[in-house]
Amino acid sequence: MADDKRGRDKQAHDAERRQREREIATELERGDEIEPPVEAEELADFEAELEELTFPATGIEVAAAIGDREIESVEGSYSIEDLVPETDEETFDSPAAVRVQVQRPTVAAAMKRVVEASGTLRNTDFSWTQRKAYEKTFQELKAIDADDDDEGIRAIGDWIVERLRDDETLPTSRAVRREAAKFCRANGYQIRNDEWLGI
Repeated sequence: MADDKRGRDKQAHDAERRQREREIATELERGDEIEPPVEAEELADFEAELEELTFPATGIEVAAAIGDREIESVEGSYSIEDLVPETDEETFDSPAAVRVQVQRPTVAAAMKRVVEASGTLRNTDFSWTQRKAYEKTFQELKAIDADDDDEGIRAIGDWIVERLRDDETLPTSRAVRREAAKFCRANGYQIRNDEWLGI
């Protein structure tokens, strides 16, 4: 491969794709951690419905094909269109990638809001690593107040969307973690410095 801008871009794109594939495989293996309140057989049925789509598929294509499909979790019922960002910027490489997206409904719903709000910004790249850092922050908030009504996830999701509207830029993942830690400490949750939110 030639050492030019196109070659370096292709290498970076390929490395990012391989990283996404590894993360999807890891998520599927660790599906029973923190919040997967969606039953495995429900996800298997859902994944079978996705086989009709041609992958890679955009969020718009997934929502158009099965958006009205309901998934039951311990916290309630969610439609796929509530969990999958309806944008061309969100692409899924396989049915397993969509499954990973919806298996944690409260995190998926928060990320949908953030991704769709970021689509209104011009010349802003919401990179895969930044998305993963946002998701990890939401997952940590879910783990901290798992018995609560996901107030932390809503509060931080609202904060991110406000920053997008007011500043017209994506907050850094560090700023999101810092805000989440501030929320947790203000609400009496202990955050150690060696934890994800311990900034």
